[in-house]
Amino acid sequence: MVKPTSALVLFSGGQDSTTCLASALKRFAHVETVGFDYGQRHKVELRCRKNVLNAIRSKFPQWADRLGEDHMIDLAALGEISDTALTRDTDIEEGENGLPSTFVPGRNLIFLTLSAALAWRRGISVLVGGMCETDYSGYPDCRRDTIDAQQKAIGLGMDRSIIIETPLMWLDKAETWQLAADLGGQALVDLIVDETHTCYKGERLRRHAWGYGCGECPACQLRKAGFEKWKQGAVA
Repeated sequence: MVKPTSALVLFSGGQDSTTCLASALKRFAHVETVGFDYGQRHKVELRCRKNVLNAIRSKFPQWADRLGEDHMIDLAALGEISDTALTRDTDIEEGENGLPSTFVPGRNLIFLTLSAALAWRRGISVLVGGMCETDYSGYPDCRRDTIDAQQKAIGLGMDRSIIIETPLMWLDKAETWQLAADLGGQALVDLIVDETHTCYKGERLRRHAWGYGCGECPACQLRKAGFEKWKQGAVA
């Protein structure tokens, strides 16, 4: 089997997807990116995407030629049928079903299906996503079992092998910071701090040592805790 030379990264403009993008750029000769506008409350991440991509091209010349076309898919329908704290201005809390109110049902399943369709057209057989079940908010569509099932379904439905890579699946947030440092040194860590967006509330006015955000939502808390653990040298 010929080793794939290109990949399509599901790229939101956040810490995790930026780290995955760096990982792909390190390993593949050609890398494209895809983002989704689904009416998310933290829509500022879509503006950050462009800043991150521009920064990678300017600060990492060794990757610039590998970074190809960026695609944006309009998924307004997903936001319209979702009633969650990521698509509505409601409180972020745990629901009666044990899932956080930020869970958008079907989101990653739809993202992966549409990414696979785009990859088909672009002649790409590898998708790279930042899903993680080690240090996360408990979303069932971030589990590797879900990804494996989706990969099998896509392969069967398209009659073509599609590989879904999840470089962060078994890493906690501190290890994700370490991976970024391993891939791109302090320059990549600084880029992630200054340019990426994770905060569910879309807060870009307050800058912390770990980046911009409200500092209170689950996404900020995970990012902050991971950064502090990493800075303390507590990563194995």
